[in-house]
Amino acid sequence: MKSNSRPRTILRTYPYWFYLPAALVFGVFFVVPTMLAFYFSLTRWTLFDATFIGLDNYERFLNDPQLMAGLRNTFIYAVITSGLKVIISLPLAMLLTSSLRLKGLLRGIIFFPVLVSTVAVGITFASLMQPSVGLINTVLGALGLPRPDWLGNPGLALYSVALVDVWKGIGIATVIFIAGILSIPLDFFEAARLEGETWVKFRYVILPLARNATFTVILLSFIGGLRTFDLIWTMTRGGPGFASDVLTSVIYKQYQAGFYGLSVAGNVVLFILVTIIVYPLMRFFNRAELEL
Repeated sequence: MKSNSRPRTILRTYPYWFYLPAALVFGVFFVVPTMLAFYFSLTRWTLFDATFIGLDNYERFLNDPQLMAGLRNTFIYAVITSGLKVIISLPLAMLLTSSLRLKGLLRGIIFFPVLVSTVAVGITFASLMQPSVGLINTVLGALGLPRPDWLGNPGLALYSVALVDVWKGIGIATVIFIAGILSIPLDFFEAARLEGETWVKFRYVILPLARNATFTVILLSFIGGLRTFDLIWTMTRGGPGFASDVLTSVIYKQYQAGFYGLSVAGNVVLFILVTIIVYPLMRFFNRAELEL
């Protein structure tokens, strides 16, 4: 009996050994750095030593006057960018899956911004949005339209960067929607074609059957908006004043000032915040997917 049960035990546990390489990579590159980040957030540290100070870093970070402005701007930025990407990319995906000629060329044009470095995009648009010599205001002036200070006006800076983010990320969102539309069986489109209206195809075929693609775009865009840094820092550095500061730029400014433990505490706060927001969204989307 013992000789028979041992091979069966080996056979039952054998497939789980294939998880080991992935588990090692996950542990080394995620679990260990995360645990170290939690530890160093409780210390006042430099490259050579660390002094345990408990929750003082969190108290200082949460009492930072820039934090509330950065937190509000982060949510505004995430909502604007994720919402506009859905609103713009879904009609584009419908157009690019139709019988339109040159749709292959148009797909390449729309996807091109994704391939460009975010820093390069930020520098380019910062130049284009210059109030006096920028191309955008030059064209607006030639048309007799107002020439706003896109990045110098506290009321416009955050929204200007958000629009650039949408332009940069619209290609990925469109590709996801194209994949979602192409996965819908042709029988549904044939039935909608009998009605002879584009609205029928959109309302009763694409919108419900491409919900998974919509959920994916919303989730990825919202997470990206909450974690945004490079475009904000390249174009405005959080200015003017604190007008376009987001949570990540506040954290980076603390790091620049030499408050390393404080900046690590800020990263932990950001990690917890993203988890608290994203986890319920994922549960909601998964429940909605099961109801399809």
